[in-house]
Amino acid sequence: MTQTILAMVKDGQQYMQTWPMQHQLYGMLPECRVISATKFSIKVMPALAVLTVVALINLQGYDKLPQALATGVFFLSLPLQGLMWLGHRSNQSLPPALKSWYFDIHHKMQIQGCALQSAKANPDYKELARLLRTAFDELDKAFTKRWF
Repeated sequence: MTQTILAMVKDGQQYMQTWPMQHQLYGMLPECRVISATKFSIKVMPALAVLTVVALINLQGYDKLPQALATGVFFLSLPLQGLMWLGHRSNQSLPPALKSWYFDIHHKMQIQGCALQSAKANPDYKELARLLRTAFDELDKAFTKRWF
């Protein structure tokens, strides 16, 4: 499935907002670390890009303007790279081990009385994020602690 860069960035933003940032998930999946790094880079990289361009021009003069701009563009691209990775990841199908874990959590949540949509036959990471978000929002912390 091919996506445009804009659609991938948009999916990455939605996935970043959907994924539950719980300490239990940090060691299991890379999403928490990538989301933390992406949020940090969204805050810091624009200022760092401007500071770098200004510093390079002040120190080395306007004859190094192309190098300064290239460095600034690199710093500005880092948040986009994180969002694109998240967007691509959100649309990937779950591997067999995570797929069985998804079905197990879905079944346990239905037993607990959570209102869920029916489990998809071939879930993707976006569906896993929604399920985990619902689990952490609606279920007791003692109950979710046993899963992780």
